[in-house]
Amino acid sequence: MTTEQIEKFFADNKVKNAVRINFKTRNTMLGIFVSAGNDYEDLKSKNFWRIITESNIENWKKTHDMNLIRIFNGAEITKLTMV
Repeated sequence: MTTEQIEKFFADNKVKNAVRINFKTRNTMLGIFVSAGNDYEDLKSKNFWRIITESNIENWKKTHDMNLIRIFNGAEITKLTMV
């Protein structure tokens, strides 16, 4: 997906929790897109996204530890779905 497609998904949907993320070469997962960090706009311009994976969501909600975040390339995402 392009940056514009991902932004449109979030603009069109009231996302409050995790979304289902389908990838070209990875298994489908649940995750939360995070806009934290000084370089969010720079990453977004390159179609990279910070995502908290399902296994780390509970820890993230408690600690907001940036080490729990993984960066994914938006070009590898094929579909986003509300959960």
